[in-house]
Amino acid sequence: MNIMLIGGGGREHAILRSLKKNPAVETVYTLPGNGGMAQESVCTGIAATDLDAIAEFASKNPVDYAVVAPDDPLVLGCVDRLNEMGIPCFGPKANAAIIEGSKAFSKDLMKKYHIPTARYEIFTQLDAALRYLDSAPIPTVVKADGLALGKGVIIAQTREEAKQAVTEMMEGGKFGKSGTTVVIEEFLEGPEVSVLAFTDGKCVKPMVSSMDHKRAKDHDEGLNTGGMGTVAPNPYYTQTLADRCMDEIFLPTIRAMESEGRPFQGCLYFGLMLTKDGPKVIEYNCRFGDPETQVVLPLLESDLLTVMQACTNGTLESTEVKFADKHACCVITASAGYPEAYQKGYPITMTEEAAAHTYVAGAKLDGEHLVTSGGRVTGTTAIAETLADAIREAYRIADGVLFENSYRRSDIGQRALKA
Repeated sequence: MNIMLIGGGGREHAILRSLKKNPAVETVYTLPGNGGMAQESVCTGIAATDLDAIAEFASKNPVDYAVVAPDDPLVLGCVDRLNEMGIPCFGPKANAAIIEGSKAFSKDLMKKYHIPTARYEIFTQLDAALRYLDSAPIPTVVKADGLALGKGVIIAQTREEAKQAVTEMMEGGKFGKSGTTVVIEEFLEGPEVSVLAFTDGKCVKPMVSSMDHKRAKDHDEGLNTGGMGTVAPNPYYTQTLADRCMDEIFLPTIRAMESEGRPFQGCLYFGLMLTKDGPKVIEYNCRFGDPETQVVLPLLESDLLTVMQACTNGTLESTEVKFADKHACCVITASAGYPEAYQKGYPITMTEEAAAHTYVAGAKLDGEHLVTSGGRVTGTTAIAETLADAIREAYRIADGVLFENSYRRSDIGQRALKA
């Protein structure tokens, strides 16, 4: 069986390794792939957003199944395009991927179907947004409506910060078209939890919960990033909370999307805040999270391809989705300066042990040598019987990933240990 995997980051490297555990998988084509994935797949270099090139590649190569992993191609309609060619896919069609593609859509969906979330207002005019901020509760959260590489959310501690954020988005074009509409919402407090869930449009089977570490520096300081590390499961997310989320959030969301004529099949990511009033949705993503995938999939004991095909075929209810009763920790090694300016092109070396436990994200091949090409360069994952052991092992193994100007947080998982 030949699979086409769209994407080229650490998340896709984790998906690639999980897919290859199935003995029926012969070749995995990665579009574009990256330098670290080149030994395990056929990297094409085709951009994940170049739907014409993707379709042309699929027409000229034997592709039995496609996995569309990143948000951009999903929102652009990559699944729709491949389905028209007769290629079955894992991932939602464009009309369902809007749940991430437009925060205004997702907030209105939650309001209409009584799914718990923060109070909010939507603005398409700068003057109206600024007037609202004159009396809005502070701190407040300002979000660009569209996709913004995970950077379109500003937690403003003052009115001036909030007004600056809105002005930069709506007038300054900070996030292009994604920021022409903004959502201003209530600031929620409590532990955050990420829950990825497999769904075939009717049945929902959540994966093990996880805890992301978004800030660039230790003690959750510094700028927001795409994620500096993760642990799973999240200790704040008890079975009681999981049952409540299934009843109040997960199933209602899937049923709401079906009612709207936008059935969602694939992986739906629930970003949750455990507030004093109960769990609330902070955000939806229409795909696997990054770097949550790097701790969740290594704990999956069921066959990933089988589960994905069940989501596509509508047979998830009768398909086993089982996770190991263990703990995982992923530590990101980044380029110094990320998420702002950073240098590229530094050679990467890894011990044999590190290479076996590391997912490559921001790296490319320069001849035969792997060199840095992005902000988040690698993610090293360890699994253990206890969380403390998983954290210790992840850091020990990550010490075998070396490149100049590297940086990593030293406190991944400490919040979870305290919990």
